[in-house]
Amino acid sequence: MSDIGRTVRTLLASVVKAALMGDDRASLLWREEAVRALDTIRAQAGAAAALTFDGLWVLAVREAEAPEYADQEGRVSFGLPVQCPFTLPELLAPGFDVDAAVERVRKSAATG
Repeated sequence: MSDIGRTVRTLLASVVKAALMGDDRASLLWREEAVRALDTIRAQAGAAAALTFDGLWVLAVREAEAPEYADQEGRVSFGLPVQCPFTLPELLAPGFDVDAAVERVRKSAATG
């Protein structure tokens, strides 16, 4: 996987982890990691254009649902969407907000 692919996966996994965390402090730390990854992606937007987001989403969800995080999770008890709820243009848009992305994942997971 390319560096930009790993960074997109980090962004997506961090958003999912922030959505799943029952503790607000833990959620904030994952949101901060997501912002850092987003800054890197925006700086390398051309390289990110060739990525398949659904594949990265699957990897990100697996990472976020790893057993070592299970005791910290508590906000969402239903499955996450199969397809990535974000597109590259959304991520690169100046108004993209990590906090809103976390809420979007939380709501999509809660509703299926």
